[in-house]
Amino acid sequence: MPSCPVVVANEDGCAPARRDGFVPLLQYLDVSMILRDNFRLDPYLHEYDQETKRMAKNSTIAIDLDLAREILRREAGAVAQLAEHLDGNFSVAAQMIYDCLGSVVVTGIGKAGIVGQKISATLASTGTPSHFLHAAEAVHGDLGRLRDKDIAIVLSHSGESEEIVRLIALLKKLQVKMIAITGNTKSPLSQHSEVTLWLGNLEEVGPLGLAPSTSTTCMLALGDALALTVMKMRNFQADDYARYHPGGALGRKLITVEQAALFSHGKTLPLAPETSTVQQALEQAEKSAALRHGCIILIDTQGKMTGLLSDGDLRRAIRNTGEQALKLPVKKIMTKNPKVVRPDTLASEAMAIFHKHRIDEIPVVDKQGKPVGLIDVQDVVALKVLQ
Repeated sequence: MPSCPVVVANEDGCAPARRDGFVPLLQYLDVSMILRDNFRLDPYLHEYDQETKRMAKNSTIAIDLDLAREILRREAGAVAQLAEHLDGNFSVAAQMIYDCLGSVVVTGIGKAGIVGQKISATLASTGTPSHFLHAAEAVHGDLGRLRDKDIAIVLSHSGESEEIVRLIALLKKLQVKMIAITGNTKSPLSQHSEVTLWLGNLEEVGPLGLAPSTSTTCMLALGDALALTVMKMRNFQADDYARYHPGGALGRKLITVEQAALFSHGKTLPLAPETSTVQQALEQAEKSAALRHGCIILIDTQGKMTGLLSDGDLRRAIRNTGEQALKLPVKKIMTKNPKVVRPDTLASEAMAIFHKHRIDEIPVVDKQGKPVGLIDVQDVVALKVLQ
């Protein structure tokens, strides 16, 4: 006979309700019915669903907004106090991170470990190589992530967690320097670390005062302070930030024309001397360019850009002079002082130029005014650059 879940019935012969008032589904079912080949559960599931909705509607619990506001005030106050007692240890820790020749390994257990993952991610995105090491997984092979030039940021409010104490010994054996972020300066973590960042005398907020709350908020704020202080020490700029955030909306706003790979240095371009006729310019561009473009870049004897021959320029010349357009000096019909961008121009700015002037291609020139690339409006649209 197939096995079947067993529900212990109460004195009325019914399955007992849970403490939250919801009744187990099997109360509605006869076990013998389940064993029948043609048994269908759908009607019972519908009845059960309706019953749970009715009970949920009748069991609304008042939300204590005053408690929520008090929690926010107390956590904000704890962070403010943390700022006040920052001392030379913070400077030492920031210098250790800045001088690190390896990776900054952030580790912790439980909620502190989750905060550590965020701190590591912030470090990595602001110019400091970093990765997270789970304190419990470290003894199961993940110690292989560490190298002798790495340093470790270890997070633990008590500084006495079993996994953390065990990891301390392993880090010491590997000669990995440690920065402790803890609320207990007498803990094994603090005693064995090169520098301790003290969280202060914290009390967890909430009805029971047990769940990690104030401590983890302070850890996160202190981690941000470290990462962003070192970011400033590295002179980490917006274009650096964009290099590490190319996929997000902010990254697309900050990414440059060169970083977006909208053109390649050294790639053959449709170039022609400014002294050419239109016919000669067309023939020269056809020979020099690897790809077909909608314009020809005209240059002087020093290789500097002097103008642009676009499809529109050519159409207007043919409309005005007919076949004689091909014999005209290209300087006579070219666009002088065309819109250009530099390799370090933001891709979003290039998009704005396309939209404002209703053009299809923009030459990319270097500091000397020599053409190094050509970007097409479709390249920037494909990048989904935000204006």
